[in-house]
Amino acid sequence: MTAKSTVAGLVLLLTVACTATTPPRTQPATATAAGSPVCAEPRGNPPPESPTTIDVVEQAYFCILANYYSGATLDARSLLTAGFAAFVQELNRGGRDVPEATMPAFTGDRTTDWAAFETVYRRVTGRLPDDAELQGKLAAATLQAVVAALDDDHARWNHAGRRPPDSYDGDQYGLGLHANIGRTANPGTALPPLFVTTVPGGPAKEAGLRPGDVIESINGSAPFAGGEVTPAAVAALYPHYPEAGAVRLRMLRQKTGRHWTVTLKPRLYRPDPATLQVVTPTLLGDGIAYVRLSGFAPDAADRVFHAISRLRAGRTLTGVVLDLRGNGGGSPDEAIRLLSGFAHGKVTAYQCAASPNTGDGACDPMRTDDSVPLLGLPLVVLTDRGCASACEHFSSAVKDLRLGQLVGTRTAGAVSGPARPYLLGDNTTLTLPSTHHLAPGREVIDRVGVAPDHYVPLTPQDAAAGRDPALGEALNLLHT
Repeated sequence: MTAKSTVAGLVLLLTVACTATTPPRTQPATATAAGSPVCAEPRGNPPPESPTTIDVVEQAYFCILANYYSGATLDARSLLTAGFAAFVQELNRGGRDVPEATMPAFTGDRTTDWAAFETVYRRVTGRLPDDAELQGKLAAATLQAVVAALDDDHARWNHAGRRPPDSYDGDQYGLGLHANIGRTANPGTALPPLFVTTVPGGPAKEAGLRPGDVIESINGSAPFAGGEVTPAAVAALYPHYPEAGAVRLRMLRQKTGRHWTVTLKPRLYRPDPATLQVVTPTLLGDGIAYVRLSGFAPDAADRVFHAISRLRAGRTLTGVVLDLRGNGGGSPDEAIRLLSGFAHGKVTAYQCAASPNTGDGACDPMRTDDSVPLLGLPLVVLTDRGCASACEHFSSAVKDLRLGQLVGTRTAGAVSGPARPYLLGDNTTLTLPSTHHLAPGREVIDRVGVAPDHYVPLTPQDAAAGRDPALGEALNLLHT
């Protein structure tokens, strides 16, 4: 073979190699005209989850920019910076840091910046062992941080819920206790001490824990440090399946001065049936209807109306105490319908297309359903830090529209806006609010909460003695 023919053959070989089809990446099925992956709302039950990859992170990134309520004005560099920081932290955690793991300079161009991010990410992971579990952890940590960078209580990356074996409807998994501070407590608002409020069953009940018992430490960590709650410590009180690690609690029973340590291991348990009821009605003295509503589930408003109607049969009611403590929210439509029993012709909230800080975008009013019959009864609403989302929609409307009085403590401040789910390429879902919630007075409730008209907190002593000072204050208000 001559040198000339050898060169010609080499050129042909290189040409074929360079033009050959590149092995496909793990891409979502749909892409925009520009080539960036998009997301769509899920239809039916998604298939089993597959490993998270950098392509899924890319899909989530552009999904946020396309569908999040302030996506059009968002500085996307904040998402990429958070994602890269989490990426290198996970590398460090596994002892896998490499010199190439240096964040690129971002320009503010969303597509160009993503390309720079992805190039470095792939270069780094290409130097790592071909370990699917390691690669999945890196991508998952990155994606979780990108979503968390929104700092939005309604923006979440969700995995399909896994149920424990042998579980039945009504079964719960965990330690079997609830405290005055929830799993997602805001460090700036939770106040000490941390104490047990209810013991619905399970390990906590078997260990003899009671309402009012103060939790001094969790797995050796104080629940408060420098006056602020320690979220990681408190989260250990509320394990999700398959989390199965034992939780060691240092307890104090103030009435007797007893200190002791108890170790609880999460498991399935059957709670007290009363705690499973969405609506719990009771007729109190002087014709006052007390209704506890645990969540704005489908038909919740009609269940409340039906409960009040039954209590009203054959007697005259003088008022309603609606207990929304611990109500984590649900359907805003149910909140509107319930409000419609107390007022007609009112705006209960606004849903705005862009961040209220920018002044951009229109706000659509959410109005009462005037086909709902009015109850015509005085109203007092009990609230606490467990009242969130649709519960705050309801509470803020009661206060702004002067439909009744709020008693208890400030609400959670977790009402960013109604969220929609979007299916990602690994069959997980990303939930994002496409609008932002404003109260009837156009004030922001998210991160702030709704202040009660009458501040009446629950103390450990109250819980231990079975006292309910907020309910007592509500009855006093309805009697005057």
